[in-house]
Amino acid sequence: MDNAKIGQIVKAHYKSGTYIGEVMEDRGKNYLVKVLAVVKHPLQGDIHNYGQTEDVFFHQRKALSYQEKMNVSKSAVHPFEEEIPSYIDSLKEAVEVLENKLLKQESKFNQQALANLSQLKEQYFR
Repeated sequence: MDNAKIGQIVKAHYKSGTYIGEVMEDRGKNYLVKVLAVVKHPLQGDIHNYGQTEDVFFHQRKALSYQEKMNVSKSAVHPFEEEIPSYIDSLKEAVEVLENKLLKQESKFNQQALANLSQLKEQYFR
């Protein structure tokens, strides 16, 4: 999206998560976007070797925080015109969606990813 306006609400894919945010700055090839809600929780594990647990660094990836700024490629930014959910409600839903996906198939990778999510939930929802 090359024509976003400062203050416009957008959906932006950043690393392996997707967020709703407000465009704060045009930075040439990127936009600086302030996070307002979570659409998709970041994946767990090594995203370059997704599904593997052996001989890889299994990353724990947190969702970006409320009002955290992200530098997002313009091609990963899209208009968003729906009502903006609350950050905490959107985070809970995004975690639940990822958990349900991981619970559908028994694997070592999914078990490790679920363990990461369990730890993250304790941090998020104290």
